[in-house]
Amino acid sequence: FRIRVFFVFVRKNHLNKLQNKYAKYAKIIVYLLIIGERIMFNRLCKIIFIRHGSTIYNEENRLFDSEEYPPLNEAGKYEIETLTEWLKNTTPKIDCIYTSSALRAIQSARLIAKSYKTGFEILDNLYERKAGLWGGLTFDQIEEKYPQELEQYHQNPFEFWPDGGESTKELNARVKKTIGEIIDNNKYKILAVVTHAGVIQAAIANALDIPPKNQSRVIIRTGSATQINYYEYGAGLIYSSYVP
Repeated sequence: FRIRVFFVFVRKNHLNKLQNKYAKYAKIIVYLLIIGERIMFNRLCKIIFIRHGSTIYNEENRLFDSEEYPPLNEAGKYEIETLTEWLKNTTPKIDCIYTSSALRAIQSARLIAKSYKTGFEILDNLYERKAGLWGGLTFDQIEEKYPQELEQYHQNPFEFWPDGGESTKELNARVKKTIGEIIDNNKYKILAVVTHAGVIQAAIANALDIPPKNQSRVIIRTGSATQINYYEYGAGLIYSSYVP
């Protein structure tokens, strides 16, 4: 309330002074204040993206998109339990929990939902990026077996991905559409979305207009939380890959 009063006060009572002293800047300043006010008081949705807990494949640094395997390992369960404890302290109320259909994500969502004494909903379009030919391989193995394809990816990271896989362009479009639908169905709510590193990277890239060539450099750790607030006029990254 005080912030809103401040905006009104500046706009109505200081406009003349600003115009006299900084005439060419006055309208810009007032415009920015108006935009700031709208953003601050028109949050459409708060989404906490949670990457599933660790699995044996994560520890082996493998690129994989399997839905049924592997499950969380003990370290992964501990990561989610620790994160959930932190979430309960910082976000006592979550209106809805969505999860990818992958086993590791469902196991993570179940642990979170149990602590919040609520249920969760599976959304098929939150699946991990399709790996195609590179599925199940470590990055060293990809470099050894598919050097030409890897070079093509480095040359065109936005549109190229090996056969059977999903390009960054396709991934970002899918995630943008899915998040848009989630927001439309949950106006003014606080949500948890349990998903995968590739999906969270895409959500951040879409929110901040990160160039596709830099998207993979956004590190999302297992068992971590990333909060993005969606407003009527854009989005803001509050924190990324936080691990308690």
